[in-house]
Amino acid sequence: MVLALSLRIHSTSLSSSILTVLFEVHMVIWNFCLLKQKLGEGHGALVTAFMVVSTTKLPHRLHCCRTFIAAKVKWVCDPYLDTAVSKEKDLKQAICLKNQIIFSPSKSLPLSSLSLLKSPLHLSTTASKFFQKYPFIFRQFQPSPSLPLHIKLTHLAYSLHNEELAVHKSPPQRDDAVKRLAKLLMLARATRLPLHVIDRFSFDLGLPHNYVTTLLSDYPEYFQVCEFKDCVNNEETLALELVSWREELAMSELERRMAENKDLGMRKGKRIAFPLTLPRGFDLTKKVRDWVDEWQDLPYISPYENAFHLSQPNGDQAEKWTVAVLHELLWLLVSKKTEWCNILCLGEYLGFGSRFKKALKHHPGIFYVSNKIRTQTVVLRETYKKDMLLEKHPLMGMRYRYIHLMNMMKKP
Repeated sequence: MVLALSLRIHSTSLSSSILTVLFEVHMVIWNFCLLKQKLGEGHGALVTAFMVVSTTKLPHRLHCCRTFIAAKVKWVCDPYLDTAVSKEKDLKQAICLKNQIIFSPSKSLPLSSLSLLKSPLHLSTTASKFFQKYPFIFRQFQPSPSLPLHIKLTHLAYSLHNEELAVHKSPPQRDDAVKRLAKLLMLARATRLPLHVIDRFSFDLGLPHNYVTTLLSDYPEYFQVCEFKDCVNNEETLALELVSWREELAMSELERRMAENKDLGMRKGKRIAFPLTLPRGFDLTKKVRDWVDEWQDLPYISPYENAFHLSQPNGDQAEKWTVAVLHELLWLLVSKKTEWCNILCLGEYLGFGSRFKKALKHHPGIFYVSNKIRTQTVVLRETYKKDMLLEKHPLMGMRYRYIHLMNMMKKP
């Protein structure tokens, strides 16, 4: 007697994870029926049936099992991206010190008080030598013989600051900054992060100085500051919380590109491949290339969804979602890069643990880790052509002008 089993699945009404489970159940039942049928056909047929059962590949095993374990991906220097990182040496520190000075009541501060910022700002030298290194931005003076040395901005730096302030105050830039911050809070549907974590990304997100009072207070429909039990150090702290979910913002950059392609359309469980750019001299082994090709063909899960339910957190499908979150995070930043330690810190609070670190190491064609300027910096490769940022945010234009002032030298 021939046994037949038919199972109809309406994919439009079920999630991909439910479809996977149903398909697995269907295959198990079908194989059991086949095995039962062959029992009456002799020893040879039974062996054949057993081989069919034991070699059947189920969807979750195709997509989630780790096949990357034995492969090693070497780190290769990218001189162009190293240059992109190196030319911003001391930029963040200079702008932070500039803000401390300019927002003080007298527009100047004692050198002794600014010297206390050496450790928090990770200055590579003493504060005094740092200010002397950039004479077209900072100027040392003594208000009176009885007062200590003070630091103020040069006329060029003060003028540039006013232009930068105008950019921060412009309605388009304020709306842009608010949306970037909201999307950061929406990653993996977290909706809430400690303020000290937001502070790590404030410069990279293009937020203004004292952003809580100068920006967020004008958007109560977006954000609120609340008390928060820190899940990492188990202490009470303040956090920034998204007031309500913003569905109109829950689309990643890669999904946006796909939506613009009318031929592909948008659908759940869609296949989206990450742009890959490998430096000259970088050669993947065939084993790794084959794994990358199969991995790229896996369904794309939005970084604005919570996919921690995946049964194998170290599997390929879970890693593709992790890479999607990292890709979107770096895309939200105005320079498309940030320090390695910032990413790992965010990963702890989003619940990824060491998965961010593994994903960055496994995918050198998507992310580049530079070891320049006394730290490690993660760069989103596709956003640079050689050492030039392809899409320049208005604030990046201002920062390049600060770099120009920092590179100017006084004539002997």
